[in-house]
Amino acid sequence: MQFSRHMNITGGALRHWLIAQCYDSAAVGALWWFGLDYLHVPWAPFWAMLATGLQFIPHFGPVLAFMGPALVALFAGGFEQFLYVLILYGVIVVIDGLVLQPVIMRRTARVPIWASLIIPIVLSLIFGFWGLLLAAPLLAVIYAYRAYGKRAEPTIPRQTPPGHTITGGRLISPEGATGRTPPDGMQ
Repeated sequence: MQFSRHMNITGGALRHWLIAQCYDSAAVGALWWFGLDYLHVPWAPFWAMLATGLQFIPHFGPVLAFMGPALVALFAGGFEQFLYVLILYGVIVVIDGLVLQPVIMRRTARVPIWASLIIPIVLSLIFGFWGLLLAAPLLAVIYAYRAYGKRAEPTIPRQTPPGHTITGGRLISPEGATGRTPPDGMQ
């Protein structure tokens, strides 16, 4: 395979991963906006837009997105509103990690849901932070090459081409095409 073909496959996979990441960030921002607006936290649209941008930073981004609304809720609404924002953060993290990211990666980058859930955990155990950081784009590239390999496989003909001898099996006459083979003496 030529180098340019490798670049096209890898670049396309990373573009699909970036599109998936943008969709995920927008969905998380919408969840923050809805939740913070429901809880009457001041500046809810600002915190939602900030959460959308910070979603691109793995691990630290969601935590940083939580700190602003949590502090505002603590000072504006008291400890009870702070707890509600903490619960909202937990719900958003669970929905994002177990539903949104795997489904969006499946639809845009064609990565199976099981791989989106299991492989980041395995890579983080083996390589630590860098394994978790690179898991999603690496999965997108691997499954792009897998899809290319499936398209490049030669097809096996299902029928004998014209002019070739038929090997094996029995020929059934059009009259006997009832699905049953005639007895051996009848041929």
